[in-house]
Amino acid sequence: MTASQTKTALIVLTSVDRIPGTDRPTGFYMDEMATPYFALRDRGIAIRFATISGGKPPIDPGSLGSEGDRKPNVQRFLDDADAMTALAEARPVAEFDATAFDLVFLPGGHGTMWDFAQSQALAALIGRAFDRGAVIGAVCHGPAGLVSATTASGRPIVEGRKINAFTDSEERAVQLEDTVPYLLESALREKGALFEGTDDFQSHAVRDGRLVTGQNPASVERVADLLIQALDEIRLRGAA
Repeated sequence: MTASQTKTALIVLTSVDRIPGTDRPTGFYMDEMATPYFALRDRGIAIRFATISGGKPPIDPGSLGSEGDRKPNVQRFLDDADAMTALAEARPVAEFDATAFDLVFLPGGHGTMWDFAQSQALAALIGRAFDRGAVIGAVCHGPAGLVSATTASGRPIVEGRKINAFTDSEERAVQLEDTVPYLLESALREKGALFEGTDDFQSHAVRDGRLVTGQNPASVERVADLLIQALDEIRLRGAA
């Protein structure tokens, strides 16, 4: 893709709406999607939505806030009829061509722990997109989608790269360490990631080339900034 062409991004969201074995609702975290969405869209980047199973993704109700007391980008997204329609019409991740996107972004929410690492289609899309030069971003539990992703050579894409995500300590703090199917920090470390965490629930994001990850919901604005930074560097290289 030349520098003059419109950049494209795919945002992939969980399809899991309940923590398995419980009545506790889950899904994706709204601000972890909405803040990067607007950072990208306001730069003229065309955005598509995918879910693991296809169809409208579940929003974790705890991430919405209350009427009159929502995070600005959450309210902006809810008020944007076109954005809400696009979200509701999300297609299965398996239907997308990895080569069509300059960026793939994975918002978090606990739902991802039961379908991101388990999805062969998501792993294949991320691995191929990364091999083709795309920026890959994820925040909080979104890096669950990196656990099974490999390059064409079979190497985990996180191996030897700086990464962070919702930490094992944070999982224990929210008392879900015995509920989730695995601990995300530990799983990434097992794949060879150079994990860089900070204190619980503090903002922290890291960029290693075309890979951008953030630790928790507080990190999402920094993640959005790093995504734009990475895309801008690719554009400048392409124009050189």
